[in-house]
Amino acid sequence: MRTAFFLLASAAFANAHFTLQYIWLNGVDQGQNNFLRVPPNNNPVTDVTSKDLTCNVNGLSGSSVNTATIAAGTNVTFEWHQHAQRTGEDAISGGHKGPVQVYIAKAPSTAAAFDGQGAVWTKIYSSGLLNPSSQQWATDVVNSNGGKHSVVIPKSLPAGQYLLRAEVIALHVASTYPGAQFYIGCAQVNISGGGSASPPKISLPGAYKGSDPGITVNIYNNLQSYTAPGGAVWSG
Repeated sequence: MRTAFFLLASAAFANAHFTLQYIWLNGVDQGQNNFLRVPPNNNPVTDVTSKDLTCNVNGLSGSSVNTATIAAGTNVTFEWHQHAQRTGEDAISGGHKGPVQVYIAKAPSTAAAFDGQGAVWTKIYSSGLLNPSSQQWATDVVNSNGGKHSVVIPKSLPAGQYLLRAEVIALHVASTYPGAQFYIGCAQVNISGGGSASPPKISLPGAYKGSDPGITVNIYNNLQSYTAPGGAVWSG
């Protein structure tokens, strides 16, 4: 009986996995999987030392992906879904609670050729535990918004080609490591305009540790505060 229950539970969790499927630029839908490095399935990454943490499985190259041209200051919206459909189910399963983050990394040449390795990533957005009393998480807001969350590209970033990395960390089984589920999507963009800022940078993988309190955490014990991995947001 326990084995049967485990298999049913595993199947339910697998059905609740999700991927980044759309980006919107200043409110304009760019179409399914356009400008995105698309993983082979909707499974999460669980090993924080794996290169899959950068841009998901098979995400170290974007040679077959087009690069969107945007201006510094553009509002970019990311849209996640469990399957290749926008209606008929929650975008993110309600049981997948956790933070939502966005990073950006400047390519040395083209975004398509950039593997995102080394200390190149800057965090430009992070939202976690929003209401300890009701245990509302950033994922709840994303889910209620049809799978969407947005970030404004800092106007002080230098012009050039970049990877934009959106990340949802599901913490429903994160009381031991590995347990946290990392859902990652990378978009390729060419930023025009901009400034001359030199923001702080981290490595992904590299900056995250399995022992981080934002990665190994029991969210079902009246959690009152949460610190997401990856350090502070750079506002530009």
